[in-house]
Amino acid sequence: MALSVFPLASARKTGMFELYGALQNALDSAGMQVESGDVVVASTKFVAISQGRTVPMEGVRVSGEGARLSRRFRMGPKMAEMVLRESEDILGGMTGFVLAHSGGLMAPNAGIDTSNAGQGMAVLYPSRPYHAAESLRRRILLGTGANAGVILADSRLMPGRVGTVGVAVAYAGIEPVRDMRGKRDLDGRLLRVTFQAVADGLASAANHTMGEGSESRPFALVRGSGAVAAGEYDGTEAVVDPSQCVYARGLGQPR
Repeated sequence: MALSVFPLASARKTGMFELYGALQNALDSAGMQVESGDVVVASTKFVAISQGRTVPMEGVRVSGEGARLSRRFRMGPKMAEMVLRESEDILGGMTGFVLAHSGGLMAPNAGIDTSNAGQGMAVLYPSRPYHAAESLRRRILLGTGANAGVILADSRLMPGRVGTVGVAVAYAGIEPVRDMRGKRDLDGRLLRVTFQAVADGLASAANHTMGEGSESRPFALVRGSGAVAAGEYDGTEAVVDPSQCVYARGLGQPR
């Protein structure tokens, strides 16, 4: 079966809500249903809103460390404070943006987003994203009987490129990374270091159809990926420590 991606529209949400119910409504509106082997991709922002992970900017109190971060990167002090709270480590930055390490990912401003968030609001990353992905996978199984995978996807800039692609912030029920080591290329040479980022590849395909603006398509149904697999995943399968990342480590070397 060829890979197919079907975006699913949903009404805009502003408060906490039941994620599976929103997915089922979107499927019903599209005249579709989840089948075994499908992968359901959900926007991290939509998932975060369902959890109540929205913050009124006006109420953020700025610490001394947040103020220093704000001055260092010339960004709003309240945004700087939220980035600080949501980050495990600050890796660097530029005017208006901080490159943070958060939840196993390097993300500008720790993934905090103010677009489509409502006036004066910011949306954080979902709380316990792998638990959220697994919970949605189980609800789909109980509700439909379909053994499907789940990806929570966000959009991300690629180094040296214009525009965004998708990235899997969390996943459940799918093979997140395919180990290609030991296989051979077209010339018969042994692959020694190659891994295929399955979850991120599917997140990008879904992100392309879900859109970035006012489309209001927080879900996509991916069919024919062959990625659904048994097992429990915690995110370590797809994570590279910044000290071993070719971009983070390479750009940190003296010239």
